[in-house]
Amino acid sequence: MSNPIEIANIRIEQDEGKNRRAYIANFEEPVQYGVHGGVKEFYKASPEVEQPSTLDHIVAAAGG
Repeated sequence: MSNPIEIANIRIEQDEGKNRRAYIANFEEPVQYGVHGGVKEFYKASPEVEQPSTLDHIVAAAGG
């Protein structure tokens, strides 16, 4: 088996409600995650600011 080409180094911090920030190694700015649309309705959340959900990022990555 070959050596891994990438090891993810990520730290996630929880904000209020469903919002959180992911700090990814070698990037200064965090990636913002939260809820909007159907996900917001599912969780019955009322965020002050709607953010992309983790599901949005997964779909975007798979489509890339």
